Amino acid sequence: MQTQLITTEDGSHSLFVPHLNEHYHSTHGAIQESRHVYIQSGFEASPLKQINVLEIGFGTGLNAFLTLLEAEKTNKKVHYTSLELYPLDIEKANKLNYAQQLSDASSESLFLSLHTAPWNESVIITPSFSLHKIETDFSSPNNLKPKTHFDVIYFDAFAPEKQPEMWTQEIFDRIFILSNPEAIITTYCAKGVVRRMLQSAGFTVERLPGPPGKREILRGAKTKV
Repeated sequence: MQTQLITTEDGSHSLFVPHLNEHYHSTHGAIQESRHVYIQSGFEASPLKQINVLEIGFGTGLNAFLTLLEAEKTNKKVHYTSLELYPLDIEKANKLNYAQQLSDASSESLFLSLHTAPWNESVIITPSFSLHKIETDFSSPNNLKPKTHFDVIYFDAFAPEKQPEMWTQEIFDRIFILSNPEAIITTYCAKGVVRRMLQSAGFTVERLPGPPGKREILRGAKTKV
């Protein structure tokens, strides 16, 4: 997939996809969006010390990188499963400035290790963080049959108008089945149709304030019956 490197308003990089006319992150700030939507509203909201994370859309690896750094900081054990149909090549990953923007150049090797890790197998990145990248089209039925269920889900597909096949009732129903009791799902998309699909799948959904440039985001929970 053809992409162009851009710099967002917080100084962090993102990618632009010309044929979709779509960015991987908010142009108001890639790092601040990912941190707000997925780390603060998702990962940090889980009380668990051992967390199975499912990410829909590995992309630039930013969500995985921020989660890895948070796991290191909090001594939580994370097994991170990420699904991606269009893996980013290492040449493009090498140009991304996330470690530098986080004033943590020493972690640049950790970021690159996320991209150099082989696909379709589980790899230990640090004692606190293991990664399983799966090259797959999650919109195709039965493409994911994990050995585990998930506690935190980052739903980070391209926008519904750009990738409508990823925003269907069937998709959210499958995610609900793959979720542990009290699992949390977060997404940047706060459209009413997405909220209703999450609710129909079984999640209890709330609207939360969004990051700069976005009024609201959605967070769902699989509450115990």
